[in-house]
Amino acid sequence: MTFKTIAVLGAGGGIGAALVEQLTLRPDVQLIHASRHAEPTVLAAGNGTDERADAAPIRWSVLEASDEAAVRNWVESLPAIDWMINCIGMLHDQAHGPEKSIRQLDPDHFISSMTINCLPTLLLGKYALPVLRKSPAGVFATVSARVGSISDNHLGGWYSYRASKAALNMSLKCLAIEWARVTRNIRVAALHPGTTDTPLSRPFQGNVPHGKLFSPQKTARLLLEQIDALHDHPSGRFIAYDGEEIPW
Repeated sequence: MTFKTIAVLGAGGGIGAALVEQLTLRPDVQLIHASRHAEPTVLAAGNGTDERADAAPIRWSVLEASDEAAVRNWVESLPAIDWMINCIGMLHDQAHGPEKSIRQLDPDHFISSMTINCLPTLLLGKYALPVLRKSPAGVFATVSARVGSISDNHLGGWYSYRASKAALNMSLKCLAIEWARVTRNIRVAALHPGTTDTPLSRPFQGNVPHGKLFSPQKTARLLLEQIDALHDHPSGRFIAYDGEEIPW
């Protein structure tokens, strides 16, 4: 068995927290570096490490993932990583919801969407290669969304969110191409988690078909199945929780 060290960013959110929970239970995971935007509510005694005997230890940190210096310092503090999974994302805030019309576009909300949904992946990509290329089977994956697919857009609207996820997808595709020139042991992927019962999706769950609203735990299990299979395919794919390849 090959033991993995895994970094999960956005581990304070619904999907990120569930991924950390699932990863602690895997026998092939030896250490998890988990970051969140705000101070963790629970840390193990004094050092930010969860040392439960029956689970992989978690080393928590607070990270502003849109701050380049903070990202650089955080990544460079990691000796080596097998998987880096970015779950940071925003659909709406207290003042802004997804736009139904272009007339609702707010420039500040648009910039915030880009800053939160796309920029962290670019900053991580800028500094992550040295720690990922040490792994025999590295993974660099970000939670995206099907609504970021240009080909799959049949409804319009949601300008800021769609544009930021499309920008994220393009960034991951570019990164996969660039890294493939220097190493063959890393897979880059954009992951669509489906509709998950989290605060992000809660205002928009009314039209979700029966059986298609997933708990965070189910989403985490499905995404980990896809991450486990990434090295069976080329790098630079946009895939759903069930393995479907989504058109860019």
